[in-house]
Amino acid sequence: MIIPSAAAAFSLRRSLLWGSLGFGLVSLCVFATVAFAERWMYTRLGLSGAYLAWTLLFILPGGAALNALVVGERRGIKFQLLFGAAFFAYAVGWVLAYFMLSGGAAGEWVGSLAGSVLMGLVFAAGFGVLRTAPVLCVILFVANSAGYFLGSALNDSIGGRAGMLLWGAAYGLCLGAGLGAVLHVAQARRASALNSVRD
Repeated sequence: MIIPSAAAAFSLRRSLLWGSLGFGLVSLCVFATVAFAERWMYTRLGLSGAYLAWTLLFILPGGAALNALVVGERRGIKFQLLFGAAFFAYAVGWVLAYFMLSGGAAGEWVGSLAGSVLMGLVFAAGFGVLRTAPVLCVILFVANSAGYFLGSALNDSIGGRAGMLLWGAAYGLCLGAGLGAVLHVAQARRASALNSVRD
């Protein structure tokens, strides 16, 4: 019996496009709360509460947007939980690394690496493709770093609310493409492994 391949159901091109646009829209909305309500959120929720709120704002609609790229038994609530665990691990890794290094460029780069590795490991474990974990981690690190630092440069050069919104768009489009690629690769590898076992 042949297991339907994720690569056949959702091409890499479609996964990149859907992930980029879907997660890009989510990111734009989250960064809009930073642009228009950051001070209010810090006052009402404190630093940790604001970061937790932003993380949840990424997780809930982000998982729903990317769920369209998932096939088989991991679709729906299972993927929402997996994405929640992966993004939460990413956020914890990023924030801890950033603040342990007192911010700055070093904190941002190490945070991007730590968060991407943790997210990649959770996805690899969740899809049962641990041998593919290094590939997933590299994809996420490249996509996350490209979006974060491109967005940061746009924000620095333009400033204000417009700059923050552009940061959110760049971050979401790039990381979303990376997430789409990760879902494509993880599911294709899993389908290939299952087919080889059944053969």
